[in-house]
Amino acid sequence: MADFREQTDDHADTVMPRGAAARTAKLASLPLGIAGRAVGGWGRRLTGQSAEEVNTALSAKAAEQLFEVLGTLKGGAMKFGQALSVFEAAVPDELAAPYRDALTKLQAAAHPMPARQTHRVLAEQLGRGWRDRFADFADEPAASASIGQVHRAVWHDGREVAVKVQYPGADEALRSDLRQLQRFARLFQALVPGTDVKPLLAELAARMDEELDYRLEADNQRGFAKTFAGDDHVLVPRVLASAPKVVVSEWVCGTPFAHIIREGTTEQRNRAGRLLAEFHYSSPARARLLHSDPHPGNFMLLDDGRLGVIDFGAVARLPNGTPPMLGVIMRLALEGRSAELLDALRAEGFVRPGTRLDADDVYTYLAPLVAPLTQERFHFTRRWAQQQALRMGDTRSQDFRTGRSLNLPPNWLLIHRVTAGAVGILCQLDAELELRAIVERWQPGFVAE
Repeated sequence: MADFREQTDDHADTVMPRGAAARTAKLASLPLGIAGRAVGGWGRRLTGQSAEEVNTALSAKAAEQLFEVLGTLKGGAMKFGQALSVFEAAVPDELAAPYRDALTKLQAAAHPMPARQTHRVLAEQLGRGWRDRFADFADEPAASASIGQVHRAVWHDGREVAVKVQYPGADEALRSDLRQLQRFARLFQALVPGTDVKPLLAELAARMDEELDYRLEADNQRGFAKTFAGDDHVLVPRVLASAPKVVVSEWVCGTPFAHIIREGTTEQRNRAGRLLAEFHYSSPARARLLHSDPHPGNFMLLDDGRLGVIDFGAVARLPNGTPPMLGVIMRLALEGRSAELLDALRAEGFVRPGTRLDADDVYTYLAPLVAPLTQERFHFTRRWAQQQALRMGDTRSQDFRTGRSLNLPPNWLLIHRVTAGAVGILCQLDAELELRAIVERWQPGFVAE
């Protein structure tokens, strides 16, 4: 691919930084900047400002810098920011407020690339006559994401379409981020000694690398669209054209989940939550695929009450559906069968060979996480998410020590990501729904035979 930086000097800040050194320096600026502000804040406290005033100001500045750096870098760094924007539901309210807006922006915003750069990519991917495919094309992007931006257009047959165009250099930038991530394997290993970090990072790198080929994303979307065609509850837009760095699909209009999270009605929140949960649990059984990028920017509530789903770059292929062992583990935890629960976790690789764990400690750690399945209807709240985060993050607690001793097998990476991410969205939505009935219907192994 041609290097567009020389042709866009007047828009240098919009081009994805490619050099590993430059990207590493930008990433390093985050902790350095936050540390510097902390020193300044200590000085302001000496001059009489209250700790609350100083901490509020520091959090706001840190959030601003987080958005600026991750949004400029895009690539893997921005994907990290998007993941954080889901889990902010577990951050205490007094600390979360300044981060919430900055992180949520990352779900749908980044510096756009210039129009001539966009046209160059379209010509390379769709041919010099790319304009003939469209009756109209908006140069201003409608949305930006981690490795590409979306333009609204009209297809030659009159249908409104979304045109997703990958940023030049996104492939180099993302792979650079992943290499940096893998260099920190020892650090991650120290943080989670029970986890075999290297194969987990390799699996993460392989799955994120797949997202660079929009032809794979288009195939994923076609699979979902075929399965849910005519569905009463889910709409997946059809793909009209695809290339390695461009994909064209039908445009979908609806109320974004981010808007519902901010100001939705109780009815909207509950419906959005129920549709999301059913989509995630039913997809492996129906499509043999699992949408694996759970953040509010990928979901919307349509005017007809259906769930609109977009962005199929991260998808787990599950030819046999969701592993039945997930349902078995849920059921054993619900029934308090701690010895059998530990045996099941060992057999599946959640406990590494040679790791000694007490069965009751493992049960105590996991039992609160299946609490939503103990009731006919469960109310997912930020407070509940915060309680779980505090419980598992308290370094003085047995739960913290137990969690550090558990392993995440690489083949469970995307399933874990979706489960945790979807719960995060449900808590942001403040949704109340019948999760147990959904799990009973769609999760193999949950109902004893």
